[in-house]
Amino acid sequence: MATLAQQPFTPAPAVGDERLFLRGAIVMAIIIVCGFSFQYLMGRSTFAAPLRVHLHAWLFMGWVGIYLLQNIFVATGRMHLHRRLGWIAAVWIAPMIVMGFVVTVTMVRMGHVPFFFRPLQFLVFDPLTVLAFAGLTAAAIKLRRRTEWHRRLHFCAMALLLGPAFGRLLPMPLLQPWAWEASFAACMLFPVAGAWADARRSGQVHPAWNWGIATMLGAFVVIEAITYSVAGQAIYGAVTEGSRGAAVAPLEFAPPPAGPLMTGRS
Repeated sequence: MATLAQQPFTPAPAVGDERLFLRGAIVMAIIIVCGFSFQYLMGRSTFAAPLRVHLHAWLFMGWVGIYLLQNIFVATGRMHLHRRLGWIAAVWIAPMIVMGFVVTVTMVRMGHVPFFFRPLQFLVFDPLTVLAFAGLTAAAIKLRRRTEWHRRLHFCAMALLLGPAFGRLLPMPLLQPWAWEASFAACMLFPVAGAWADARRSGQVHPAWNWGIATMLGAFVVIEAITYSVAGQAIYGAVTEGSRGAAVAPLEFAPPPAGPLMTGRS
């Protein structure tokens, strides 16, 4: 017994679903880090940004770290740490929603929407994507005792957060006028790959994938519907009233910047 007690801790190997979700978490984290690092290395972002931008970045990058750690804890059998961190994660979502709305509205009011996005579409898709993420995450937390549902809904929620990273890695100006739709399609590859892995391994797709993918597609449809509706125009007018953004046409693309493209100014 003494000899066993002196042996170093060796994590249990990741098997089955654990391996799938751990690998997925690692790939998604790499995509996000690469997307924002590439933006910085290209001189398109700066640390000289307002506090709200830094807080927004800290919260969302913090979630990436939480999600990755949660999958590592599960894959290595450290469920006590997984449960403790889970309660922190549950609280973490609320400020993410708040800052997601704050930064988006500020950018639209200042007229700083990236030129390859329609301003109204940007105003709609950023907050609604965060809300869809929060809804899927809340469902995953509620179903935490049903592991198969829990991890798949979390996976779909995390996939929704890949949009900004793909927006920095894909040639967005060349994808205009479908730049946002292209980044969304890239996000959808992850839950589709998860469902395919289920089908390949067991011959059937777990229903959690169906609900997760349906939620993501539902958010997409709602975003597109609001963007091209009278209600969307009214929302844009109310948000931009009295600001520089009011002079920006809600559905027209701005011309490319004369100088370097800069983000994180709002």
